[in-house]
Amino acid sequence: MSDQAIDSFDTARLIPGFSAPHLPLHHADRRALEAADYTTRHWTSDASGPLTPGTDLHRRETCRMFRETFNPYRPAVLEWPVLEPAALKRIVELPIWDIAVQTEGKARLRMAAYAATLDDPDMRAALALNAWEESRHKDVLSRLVAAYGIALASEPPYVLPKDAEWAYLVTGYSECVDSFFAFGLFEVAKRSGLFPPELIDTFEPVIQEECRHILLFANWLAWHRARLSWWRRIRFELRVAAVWVFLCWERVGLARAMDADGNEHRQDNNFTMNGAQSVSDVDIGVPDLMRLCLAENTRRFSGYDMRLQRPETVPKLVRFALRFAREKRR
Repeated sequence: MSDQAIDSFDTARLIPGFSAPHLPLHHADRRALEAADYTTRHWTSDASGPLTPGTDLHRRETCRMFRETFNPYRPAVLEWPVLEPAALKRIVELPIWDIAVQTEGKARLRMAAYAATLDDPDMRAALALNAWEESRHKDVLSRLVAAYGIALASEPPYVLPKDAEWAYLVTGYSECVDSFFAFGLFEVAKRSGLFPPELIDTFEPVIQEECRHILLFANWLAWHRARLSWWRRIRFELRVAAVWVFLCWERVGLARAMDADGNEHRQDNNFTMNGAQSVSDVDIGVPDLMRLCLAENTRRFSGYDMRLQRPETVPKLVRFALRFAREKRR
């Protein structure tokens, strides 16, 4: 997908008034790239007092955070380094590429569909930008698999969800789970030295962008909950519980998907939770990996205003589980 194709993606069609952001960093110098990278990781509101969920101030500053931390990198000019045979083999054999590309394809459409249902212009624009960035992630992955000759199943058609809110909740919570573990796995890959630093650097903006996405989701969730009447809140919490049940069921076993030709493909849908051995030659135990995920989760959120809500469910569950974890004998 070209940059022009991203600009004309469904976001603009589904959400009247949405325009894709300008991408000036084409052949920018190192200083400009570093400045953009810093801006996307650090943001503090100049508003005084608490950012209470449900208030206009909380909604406005949440959307301003997402808008002002936008990273203008262009997938078309990302550099894919030449890999040594061993590193190329590891990349090609990672059992994630079909699911990763298709997940981004679904996410962009689901987020755009839900954004189109919102009356609040600030939040609608923020979620529309989120959808556009998901489309950019898909472009990055598509260029990576093309650069390294990774064969993909033909993509199935992407269709609008019948229930936009349900689809957005599933996508948002799924990203919260996957991003938490991806933060740790990315750091494992970085420390392993099995992949060239240039490849790690190329993917770094995408990983941090996922942090921004789930930060937006957590604050949308708090804002949305606070505005519901008590009886709508009960219905909504039942939906949230159903989403968690669905996600737990989805992650048991293999993911099944049909390609455009009607063929079934199965891949490990739990890779983000058990894929450490695929990105490192060090035998890392589950407790150590979970601690690394917690540390990386804290680090990646540390630059954003502490008054904003953070995704807390997975970190809390992991901290609880670590109380009973038995260390692996080395």
